[in-house]
Amino acid sequence: MLKVGLTGGIGAGKSEVSRLLVGYGAVLIDADRIAREVVEPGTPGLAAVIDAFGAGILTAEGTLDRPKLGSIVFSDADRLATLNAIVHPLVGARSAELERAAGPDSVVVHDVPLLTENGLAPLYDLVVVVDASPETQLDRLVRLRGMTESEARARMAAQATREQRRAVADLIVDNDGPLEELEPQVRKVWSELTQRAVAG
Repeated sequence: MLKVGLTGGIGAGKSEVSRLLVGYGAVLIDADRIAREVVEPGTPGLAAVIDAFGAGILTAEGTLDRPKLGSIVFSDADRLATLNAIVHPLVGARSAELERAAGPDSVVVHDVPLLTENGLAPLYDLVVVVDASPETQLDRLVRLRGMTESEARARMAAQATREQRRAVADLIVDNDGPLEELEPQVRKVWSELTQRAVAG
């Protein structure tokens, strides 16, 4: 089994890269998706988040109001650290469970947005970073995700710098250009990953 850490800044296009890798045969473990699962209604994770932040972070239906919680934690490093201390261990445990379920010859890609920030690179056999310039990230967040420029800049500022991410990378996918330039790069990365998996 080859354990790959996939990361990139918000708006860099990591989701598109993970989608392509799954198409080639990778087993994807998506930390963001798991982070949502571990705070679903009725979970110990959601109970712990309510204890820390109050019931005001719930919607009328009793689910986590993500935009509201985001507006609290992304402008306050201490509150963000509190949230991470609750969610990250739960995500780690569930990720390990999913990894054990993958076959021994699998290329397991862990999609981890905060890999650099949390010093997680040593957990993987290799790290793939999806890279885009801050200008490209900002444009995508405003144009495609409907964020205001100040919201987008705050999200970007809460993450590692481009240089910090590139420093932990074994392989870099440049995603500054259009989609059609992305696939050949990802195909090349997949070829490299499968060769390493076979080599053990």
